Amino acid sequence: MGKGNDLRVAVVTGASAGVGRATVRLLAQRGIAIALLARGSVGLAAAAEEVRSAGSRPLPIEVDMADYDQVVAAGRRIEAELGPIDLWINDAFSSVFAPFQETRPEEFRRAMEVTYLGYVHGTRVALSHMTPRDRGTIVQVGSALAYRGIPLQAAYCGAKHAIVGFTESLRCELLHERSGVRVTMVQLPALNTPQFDWLLSRLPRHAEPVPPIYAPEVAARAIVGAADRPHRREYWVGISTVLTILGNRVAPGLLDRYLARTGYRSQQTGRPADPDRPNNLWHPLDGPGGRDYGVRGDFAGRSHGHSPQAWLSRHRRLVAVGMAGAAAGAVAWRRR
Repeated sequence: MGKGNDLRVAVVTGASAGVGRATVRLLAQRGIAIALLARGSVGLAAAAEEVRSAGSRPLPIEVDMADYDQVVAAGRRIEAELGPIDLWINDAFSSVFAPFQETRPEEFRRAMEVTYLGYVHGTRVALSHMTPRDRGTIVQVGSALAYRGIPLQAAYCGAKHAIVGFTESLRCELLHERSGVRVTMVQLPALNTPQFDWLLSRLPRHAEPVPPIYAPEVAARAIVGAADRPHRREYWVGISTVLTILGNRVAPGLLDRYLARTGYRSQQTGRPADPDRPNNLWHPLDGPGGRDYGVRGDFAGRSHGHSPQAWLSRHRRLVAVGMAGAAAGAVAWRRR
């Protein structure tokens, strides 16, 4: 995509809060038109105002990504009002914090429909507009949990695993067709987002991300960087993501036992959970009468604002050139 030089219209799903909202802010700095897709009208309105303040043009659309017809209609409206879609970022999700056997079948199905089928629907609609033009980029926002399942998040882990399989199949088909449309993935670490305040939870204590925790802006920078360089099939963000994915390849059974011992405690604070707390599984909490949840959650004091690993990953060619230069300099110095 050439660092966004030819980027005119972008679409971000899950744009009203968290990583999606942080990504919208970053894209808005480029002065491009951005379609904001999410369910919550209050959060969408706040995100749209931030885009306007940055000098860009927003198009907020209330969409349930689990409803394919709504996504199709959103795609048509974006093309009609903003122009051809250059970039589509799939980020919307919902889930349940609970042991699998305490998650009701309809709740599990809903989480899969929003998180997995939402990506499928978004990708299908993006391709319907991009393929005839033979250009465009799709970024699938994933997680280290796309490769390593953990306790208490069976629905989320299952959906993220499914997204990987779906995207790999699609990528092969696009390569077979010699398509100019690019698809890449970004696998994220634990993040300080509002999800821990609005996801359905049946845990006895308040849910929290497994440390190390990163700020949502770290993820946003990686997502926009992936959009700039979509020829790479996948980006890993955070050293914890790297260690989780590689560790699962080497010793998955050991990780099973380790997570069985630590996975429950590490995902809960010491604060008792409110059993009557509302959640966003079926209805948005940032809808009419709700509030704007913004980008960050309650763990700012424990989150990292930067990831050296993510920076090195995005700039690996520059790093390689620098290392080669240093090596050449060392050789020259030794020959003196």
